[in-house]
Amino acid sequence: MSAVIVDVREAKYAKRKFVNGLAITLAMAAMAFGLFWLFWILFDTVRLGVDGLRLDTLTQMTPPPNEAGGLANAIYGSFLMVMMATLVATPIGVMAGIYLAEFDTKGWLATVTRFVNDILLSAPSIVIGLFVYAVVVSSFKSFSGWAGVAALALIVIPVVISTTENMLQLVPPEMREAAYALGAPKWKVILSISLKAARAGVVTGVLLAVARVAGETAPLLFTALSNQFWTSSLTEPMASLPVTIFKFAMSPYENWQKLAWAGVFLITASVLGLNILARVLTRNKI
Repeated sequence: MSAVIVDVREAKYAKRKFVNGLAITLAMAAMAFGLFWLFWILFDTVRLGVDGLRLDTLTQMTPPPNEAGGLANAIYGSFLMVMMATLVATPIGVMAGIYLAEFDTKGWLATVTRFVNDILLSAPSIVIGLFVYAVVVSSFKSFSGWAGVAALALIVIPVVISTTENMLQLVPPEMREAAYALGAPKWKVILSISLKAARAGVVTGVLLAVARVAGETAPLLFTALSNQFWTSSLTEPMASLPVTIFKFAMSPYENWQKLAWAGVFLITASVLGLNILARVLTRNKI
């Protein structure tokens, strides 16, 4: 009888071991498949991007076909619009996240806000671009950098809200209770205890949102459009790196294609740097 039980146990153990090995093999194969394409894309980006990257790329305007030039106006336009969108969206996102985590966690307003925020998180960026086009561009009858800022801000806000709320919920309630026991008001507890403890996660959320909008093309096609010349006015159509890459990559001109790959390399390096910075900030922190 005992021999039969041992045989059954050994058979079950062998089956579990086989299933476990199969699952690990499939998981490793899926990881290798993804990494293969990732490294292939990165290899082509570096190989072709570095070939078109030179001093003129960073200092000269976008050129006519078959002439020398660079991406200075597109780089500046992208930087300005992303920076302004971040400055506009970050306070809104952080305050909304604080409200959801600290004031109204289960009320009807919080439920509706989370529902709308989830929709915005999953909404295609082209839909947001069309919405801003209908509301802003059509009303003022002109493409502009401000319209691009509005579109990018609408993409940043839900990411910051979600990250801020999640990070604040990870703060142990005992820390808040200790501050309340000492007589600290709620606003002081939020600023000095909750936000201070979750600051790394909140900053990470902002950086990830910036990394997401840095390469957005569709919203800017419908809002900021583009500009062949240097402009620092957000009331006019403004060049951006993603839109310039889209235009140049689709062209038959070799100099434009080289500049497009250089732009791809710059965006990839910037996004990679922001993601690395985000990981460093959240390492061993709440």
